[in-house]
Amino acid sequence: MRVPKSGDITMPKRIIPLTDMKVQKARPQDKPIALFDGGGLYLLITPSGGKLWRFKYRFDKKEKKLALGSYPEISLQDARRKREDARRLLANNIDPDSIRKAQKQAKTEETETFEVIGREWHTKFTPTWTPGHAVTIMSRLERDLFPWIGKRPINQIKAPELLAVLRRVESRGALESAHRIRTIAGQVFRYAVATGRAERDPAADLKGALPQPRERHHAALTEPKEVAPLLRALDGYQGHFVVKCALRLAPMFFTRPGELRNAEWSEIDLDEAVWNIPAHKMKMKQAHIVPLCRQAVEILTELKEVTGPSRYVFPSGRSFARPMSNNAVNAALRRMGYDRETMTGHGFRAMARTILDEVLHVRPDYIEHQLAHAVRDPNGRAYNRTAHLEERRKMMQIWADYLDGLKANGVLVPFKTIKG
Repeated sequence: MRVPKSGDITMPKRIIPLTDMKVQKARPQDKPIALFDGGGLYLLITPSGGKLWRFKYRFDKKEKKLALGSYPEISLQDARRKREDARRLLANNIDPDSIRKAQKQAKTEETETFEVIGREWHTKFTPTWTPGHAVTIMSRLERDLFPWIGKRPINQIKAPELLAVLRRVESRGALESAHRIRTIAGQVFRYAVATGRAERDPAADLKGALPQPRERHHAALTEPKEVAPLLRALDGYQGHFVVKCALRLAPMFFTRPGELRNAEWSEIDLDEAVWNIPAHKMKMKQAHIVPLCRQAVEILTELKEVTGPSRYVFPSGRSFARPMSNNAVNAALRRMGYDRETMTGHGFRAMARTILDEVLHVRPDYIEHQLAHAVRDPNGRAYNRTAHLEERRKMMQIWADYLDGLKANGVLVPFKTIKG
């Protein structure tokens, strides 16, 4: 706001220092009023009733003014102290305004860094992610982004600086991770743009700057003769009981590993033989139903005797308050001699999809629904979670019976095809 000039207000012939009472009783008028205290300090009263302290001075042959705060938050005595501080700076040929701007910039750099905004973004969106995904995102931020650009003001980070960070990840042979980290950084930058703390997303300028990783598939056993000994190994696993149950159920459910390990007892109805997975836990953000075969109900009933007091069906071995580790199933497979190039927890999905289609000749859309893939109806609409539920229930029981026969005999067993 400009300093009132002659013509806007009545200028005093001589300056009489202000008093607390005069400042308190001052009332607004149609035009701004300036009540002068001397030494460049005055109180500006706006037509809306605001009382603003200002310090008028000259520096480098230019008239300038400095905002000192508003009354009553800043009292008359406080304003006079601020005026004297500014006059001491002027006596040393220092512009008070330049000091104010430097302090503001330092505060901005401290509170609007990539790390501060990144953690704010993570906190805001964590409720929309699965627990495992939230942990993974924060791990990548803390390991690969915060150490290098975390302390930098987010609005000063340019594409080449971010690229250098991604090159570090690429150099250790983790090209896929580099691409994922670029995506995460972009989400943080876009959040900063949306909240007014950055102008643009430099991660978007790096599209194509990193080589594309070679397509990889999760290792899986899909030949029945190879699956049979795996199933026997799962039944004979000598490790933790909870992990053993997860291993035995994984082939029957063929859900994603994160969906399995984060299962909660409140989602499972053993009487109705169904597991209802809420949308926020699913990759496609759509609620999903897993019909429970007879064998799965038996395993879960036994497991509930052990983990029933926990929120989670498969709690951590250290605390019932947390789900099983995201590496528990894979680690167990390694202990049984199945390396990561042979079989993974995610591989149970490919196993089921391949054998149900190529061996049991189940209708592909039933399989895709049970895999929670995006299946569309003839009009292009997404099928709801109950689509073909009865057929899928039959399919899941046939699949479990097939696995039992394979485990016992190592050969195909008679089955009734579900074709619809």
